[in-house]
Amino acid sequence: MSEDAPPTASDIRRPSVVIEAKKTDDGPRSIIQDEKHRPDNLKDRFLGAIDQGTTSSRFIIFDGTGVPIASYQSEFRQIHEQSGYHEHDPQELVDSVNKCIEEAMKNFLALGHSRADIEAIGITSQRETTLVWDWETGEPLYNAIAWPDTRTKGLVRELREKPGADELLNICGLPLSTYPSSVTLVWMLRNIPEVKKAYDEGRLAFGTVDTWLLYNLNGKRKNNVFVTDVTNASRTMFMNLHELKYDDKLLEFFEIDRNKIRLPKIVPSSDPDEFGYIAYGPCEGVKIASCLGDQSSALVGHCAFTPGTAKNTYGTGCFLLYNVGDKPVISKHGLLATVGFQLGRDRQPVYALEGSVAVAGSGVSFLMNNLGFFRDSRKVSEVAATVPDNGGCVFVTAFSGLFAPYWIDDAKGTIFGITQHTQRGHIARATMEAACFQTKAILDAMVLDSGHKLSELAVDGGMSNSDICMQSQADIIRMPVERPSMHETTALGAAIAAGFAVGIWKEFDELKHMNRANRTTFTPKISPLESAKMYKQWSKAVEMSRGWLDTSEIDTESI
Repeated sequence: MSEDAPPTASDIRRPSVVIEAKKTDDGPRSIIQDEKHRPDNLKDRFLGAIDQGTTSSRFIIFDGTGVPIASYQSEFRQIHEQSGYHEHDPQELVDSVNKCIEEAMKNFLALGHSRADIEAIGITSQRETTLVWDWETGEPLYNAIAWPDTRTKGLVRELREKPGADELLNICGLPLSTYPSSVTLVWMLRNIPEVKKAYDEGRLAFGTVDTWLLYNLNGKRKNNVFVTDVTNASRTMFMNLHELKYDDKLLEFFEIDRNKIRLPKIVPSSDPDEFGYIAYGPCEGVKIASCLGDQSSALVGHCAFTPGTAKNTYGTGCFLLYNVGDKPVISKHGLLATVGFQLGRDRQPVYALEGSVAVAGSGVSFLMNNLGFFRDSRKVSEVAATVPDNGGCVFVTAFSGLFAPYWIDDAKGTIFGITQHTQRGHIARATMEAACFQTKAILDAMVLDSGHKLSELAVDGGMSNSDICMQSQADIIRMPVERPSMHETTALGAAIAAGFAVGIWKEFDELKHMNRANRTTFTPKISPLESAKMYKQWSKAVEMSRGWLDTSEIDTESI
């Protein structure tokens, strides 16, 4: 059935200009923004960015200098029906994006701008989260299973014993874990009758969040835009990392028959045609010109275009990407190999090494929602500031096991070093430090894989707003930490990629000053000996956290 490919956005005939109807005394008239008459001043050129994350969605309109002009954010439900389960309602994902576009556009129009001023929109989204829908109706067949979900632990153990399992890493760059979409899809086919029936009948459409959003924003069955970009496709374990196309050996390993399933077309991250147009609402008719996984988008947002540059995003989880150039580096030290970005059909893909920490901002949310430490997660720094250090407290935040470079799936969250003198501030510091220690472990692995040591680390994401956390990070990794003054780096990356597609920029050098002003630099303030002592204590705690979840419990949870 994949041979009978659906039409993509490039097949749909649309106007080559953005048109906005305005009412005059003589009735409606069309304002046509011709490419020849677009403003030369970057402050008068605008790009939209949809940033669909794990807990909330945003729509931000940037000017051509990277300054946000209008924005709106909307949270949506997190569904946890059982221990280890983490789902989203697929329609709520779309609704949250629609609401953000509507509200941000109200602000943009109130400033005297028009819809025609937005030259293109980019999309960035959470990556491995898996969706399935009926190709004939366009309706979802199950909730989206989010990337932190761990119901597939038992299945992962089974797959690791399967012949050919040791060959997967060299083909797709990812190890078998609960993380990739492929394993989640196999679980759905085994456990959800509606999904299996649609698959057997050739009606099953599979995609990550980017594909689902593009499909919906383009009017679902009306235009059948069914694509994904190379960064998102590289997170499924279905794509050959070297060839950037679906690999028969990978599909066969997961027992996926490509004649029974609709797989989205894989395209570059930046393209003027493939992603279609917004089909409705206040941005109706505006071109969608880019699509990236959120962590890749943050790499672009930091303008990390040259090999050896890196960024770390402290969101729900923590994600460190290191640009390794135009050839993939398959890690020998527990990291992931992934596509960093491909900003155009005529540009080579840029690859990255990635290390993922499962718990970063979600650890702060745990203190707020489960333990009542504060009512606003932004207050974590205030609580942490009530004590001078962690008081000997170490928190291994292994709520979903430990990701790179440890890959310990039988760990549970454990706090060590508690005494009768332990206060909330000590635990708050230990929670933030957990992400910092895991970042150091990832950086050390990256040095071993790449042979090069970073000179500084660029950061973004909610937890990077904490000065205490970023100072701890600099102390632990023994290098400067650079924080931009404009924190919406992930959304900015989507806007930059869209800008390349529509010709606002043509060369990476044109962006060398983007988001560089008023950066804050954190430099190490403790001695190398003290830093090493802290990390040794952390490493000891990691080893002690192993085995809290025994094999029989893992297998029972995954059935």
